[in-house]
Amino acid sequence: MKKIYYLLAALTITFTACQKQPNLVPSSYVKAMTLTLQPSDYQLLSYKTYPYNTFSFYNIPDANTYVPMILNARDPQLGNGSTASVTFSLTPSVAPADSVYSHLTYTVTSADYFAVTGNHYGDFSASDVLNFLAYKYPSPSANQLAIITYILYTGSDNTVTNSFLYLNSGWIKIYQLTPAQYASVGDGKYDQISSSDQSKLPGYCNFFLKSDITIADTVKANDIEYVSYSYYGGGDYQRVLGLTYDGSNWATTGGTATRAYLKSGNTWIPDPTVYYTLKTADTKLIANSTVGTASERSNLGTYGDFSGWSAADLNSAMILVLTADFPSPKPNVNYKVTYLNYTGGTDVPTVLTFQYNGTAWVAEQ
Repeated sequence: MKKIYYLLAALTITFTACQKQPNLVPSSYVKAMTLTLQPSDYQLLSYKTYPYNTFSFYNIPDANTYVPMILNARDPQLGNGSTASVTFSLTPSVAPADSVYSHLTYTVTSADYFAVTGNHYGDFSASDVLNFLAYKYPSPSANQLAIITYILYTGSDNTVTNSFLYLNSGWIKIYQLTPAQYASVGDGKYDQISSSDQSKLPGYCNFFLKSDITIADTVKANDIEYVSYSYYGGGDYQRVLGLTYDGSNWATTGGTATRAYLKSGNTWIPDPTVYYTLKTADTKLIANSTVGTASERSNLGTYGDFSGWSAADLNSAMILVLTADFPSPKPNVNYKVTYLNYTGGTDVPTVLTFQYNGTAWVAEQ
C-alpha cells in the first residue's frame, strides 16, 4: 500500500512540473522608439482615411491625429511612459474623398448634355462641363475627384477623359497623366504608376509639366499644379499629387517632419516635452549674472562650457536661462535643457530637466 501511495505522489509531482507555467512577461512595458513611417505603417489606418493611400499627411495636426493610431496598431502592449520619435512624410497632395478608380469614373449621357445645355448637340464646351459637375454632384465632398468622359467641342467634337477636383468650394479641371506619359517612363502596359515607382513620381511629373507647352508657356513661380494619376496598390486607385513651381522646377513642397509622441493615460499624445540647447547668448547671460561663484562664472565666460559647477549652481543657472527664454512657460511640462559639461578633458552634452509649477521653476530629479 505504501508503494502505491509513493507512486501516486511521484506522478502528481511530475504532472505539476510539466504543466505550462504562466506567462511572466508583463502585460505592458515601456519602450523608447525611433522610427520612420513606411507605406505599411500608413496602411495600419482605416482604408477610409486619406493617409492609407497617400503615405503622407497634409499637415502636423493631421499627423498628431493619425500617428497615435499607427503607434497603437504597431504595438498595443506598450505602456505609459513609452516614447516615439516618428519621422513621416508631408506633402501638398490632395487625397480624394474616395480614391477607388471605379467609383470616380462617369461617362456623360445624351440626357446629361440636354439637362445642362438645353440643346440636342450632344457635346459640352469647357464651361459646360463645370456646370455639368454642379448638376451631377449637387453636394460634393471636399477634395472629391471625378474622372469624366465626355464630348468636348472646340471647333469640332472630340471625346476626352478629364479629371476634375472639388477644391476650396469649387470644381476645377486638373492635369491628368496620359497613356503616352505612362509609356515614356516604362508604365505604358497598364497606364498606371506602381508602388515601386511611387517615389519617382515627383520627378516624372516635373519632366511632364516642364515639357507640356500648355503649362510651360504661362507658368509663374509659386504656381501649384494638381496632377491626377492612376495608381495600382492591390487595386486600382486614382490619386492627386500637388506640385509647386519654384521658378525652375516643379516639386512637392512638404518633405518630411519628425515629431515626438508620449504614451500617457493609455493613449499616445504629442510629447509636450520642450527640448532646449543653451546658446552662446545664454552662457553670456549666466557669466554676467550673480548665479554661482565668481570662479564658475569666469570659467564659463572664457570657455563657454561648465567646469566644476555644483549641482545647485547648475540648476540656478539653467533656471535663469529658462526664465529669460520662456516668459510664458507651460505648467507641469518637462523642459529638457542641454548644456556642455567639461569633464575628462572634453565637452559632454548633458541634460537637466525642469518643470514650471505655475509660480516657479523646479529641477526634476
